[in-house]
Amino acid sequence: MADNDSSPVVRAEDWYGRELDGGSYTGYRFLDTDWTEVSARGAVFDGCTFAGVKFNASRHTGAAFTNCTFRGCTFFDTRFTDCKLVGSQFQRSEFTLFQVSGGDWSFVGLPGADLRQASFEDVRMRECDLGGARLEKAAVTSCDLSGAVLTGCRLSGADLRGSDLSALDPRTAEIRGAVIDLPQAAQLATALGLHVR
Repeated sequence: MADNDSSPVVRAEDWYGRELDGGSYTGYRFLDTDWTEVSARGAVFDGCTFAGVKFNASRHTGAAFTNCTFRGCTFFDTRFTDCKLVGSQFQRSEFTLFQVSGGDWSFVGLPGADLRQASFEDVRMRECDLGGARLEKAAVTSCDLSGAVLTGCRLSGADLRGSDLSALDPRTAEIRGAVIDLPQAAQLATALGLHVR
């Protein structure tokens, strides 16, 4: 699997249904690989590149994808549970029936991502870049979004209850119809310069 540099390359392979439990991969490049129904439990991927990879119906539990790049990947019915994706970047990828529960997604880059109807629950997303992302009718509940980039983010009809919205400026994002709780309402009112008494 040699390429023009020393990093390991997995190209155009069919990994359908593989179990990657406990495996460790550093600096790998996965190119046009089929990860449909892959199970990655406790696996560690550090500094890897995924380009054109199909993650359809794959399940990732307690896995780490740190400082990775996902470019032109497909995430259909993909689930991440208690995973660590700190510092990873997503570019030109597709997300459908995308679910994330628990874990640390701090410093993750999802600018402009189409995450409509996606689900993020109890996820640490500090300083995550969601600038211009589409999250209409998504569920982003009990998430730590402190310091996140939310400029231009579309949150119409999204369920945001329980999440830290201290970084959200309602003047620079679309929030019509979003569902929030009372403490969040007071926080957003304060951001608009209103006095809540």
